[in-house]
Amino acid sequence: MLFKESVLVSIILTALEFVDVIVELPYNHKSLRVNYMEIQSVKGTRDFYPEDMAKRNFIADLWKQVSLRNGFAEYDGPIFEYLAMYQLKSGDEISSQLFAFEDRGGRMLAIRPEITPTLARMINQRINTLPRPLKWFSVPRLCRAERPQKGRLREFFQWNIDIIGVDDCLADAEVIFCAVDYLLQTGLTADDVVVKISSRKLIAAMLEYFGIEKEQLEKVYTVLDKKNKIPAETFEKMLEETIADKAKRQKVIKFMAVESLEQLEDFAGADKNAKEAIEELNRLFNYLYIMEVTELCRFDISIVRGLAYYTGIVFEIYDKSEQLRAICGGGRYDNLLADFGGPKIGATGFGMGDCVLGIVLEERGLFGNLMQENSPEYFVAFAEDSLQNEAIKLIARLRRASVRADFSYKGGTLSKQLKQASDSGAARCIIIGKELTQAGELIIKDMNKGTQQTVGLREFLDRLG
Repeated sequence: MLFKESVLVSIILTALEFVDVIVELPYNHKSLRVNYMEIQSVKGTRDFYPEDMAKRNFIADLWKQVSLRNGFAEYDGPIFEYLAMYQLKSGDEISSQLFAFEDRGGRMLAIRPEITPTLARMINQRINTLPRPLKWFSVPRLCRAERPQKGRLREFFQWNIDIIGVDDCLADAEVIFCAVDYLLQTGLTADDVVVKISSRKLIAAMLEYFGIEKEQLEKVYTVLDKKNKIPAETFEKMLEETIADKAKRQKVIKFMAVESLEQLEDFAGADKNAKEAIEELNRLFNYLYIMEVTELCRFDISIVRGLAYYTGIVFEIYDKSEQLRAICGGGRYDNLLADFGGPKIGATGFGMGDCVLGIVLEERGLFGNLMQENSPEYFVAFAEDSLQNEAIKLIARLRRASVRADFSYKGGTLSKQLKQASDSGAARCIIIGKELTQAGELIIKDMNKGTQQTVGLREFLDRLG
């Protein structure tokens, strides 16, 4: 719909609020009957009322705090990019999973479903001037044209952490630590969440060792990634369809049943790549031990990560009940910058969406009373209407002193204002009276305890600083 036409429709709908309107859409769309009062939010999106916004801010503000204290710098990019950029990373089939559109110049664009391709583009554009290693983070709003379900929506927020320019698995350990650091900060513990760690390098080496053709690897990865997400018989049937040779298939099944790093030694044999991958995993867990987070981490060979660009350590974080999708997922992707026309540079990172995380925090009662925490520290009430300007003056002083403060627009009786103060969740109410003002004093009432005291106005303001 062209801009002028969309504005016209909006004007008509606004002017005829309670009337059914026939809107003729351009480009051969069918006529659409719109009842203005029945318009709902688009399926798979969310309205953030104040109580919902408080939860969203709790999640996102902590994302930023943890990122900064772990040494990451914030970046962002455009809300839409060229469709070809996402096709380059994920193939042509990605188009059906995106909100793609043609602009007026005939260019095919897409609203971003992730920010990693944007990261790669931005770094490649300044590859010779950016200092390395790069430690960047972002909290973008993303959209995917998927079927909405619990923990997965069409519009969501995602925390992205990336380290570019470090080949050693110490960087992988750091991004895992950063994710764990955040989860612990929210109040979650080892009793609530688990970090499952594996290696695409190891899986690739073992599949080739078993005789799986390189051309088959991507299809096999896709099936293996579903191992813990579908019934065992369904998994084995899909694997049979992908690996026809029974002997090879049985080796893969036995390998995917390994439960510890120690057991891997029996499978690796003399394969150099597999031994290197196992050694890397051992070093990673040693770093995590030094960082004192191994209580939340364990090796899990079933973590494959379906995306083709992962090249080394991979991990996913789940709540212990495992009734939900992964809270977080990531790993090493050393080829991504090269895939976008840049040099081959070591890179690792993760993405953590707010949808599943929000469900877990809600179920554990970790949001607490956020509205109460964000309520005014002071509510200013005035006993007489003639004192409203004095109340406004005091409100302005409080706010300039970085104190959350509010008051009643209507005024009215003191009892009504005290009720409004209580309804607002204010911790204290400042009461201004005529005689008090003449004496240069205030009454401060503790709204929780019900007690009150008289203080000097000048003394009170001096305490604010």
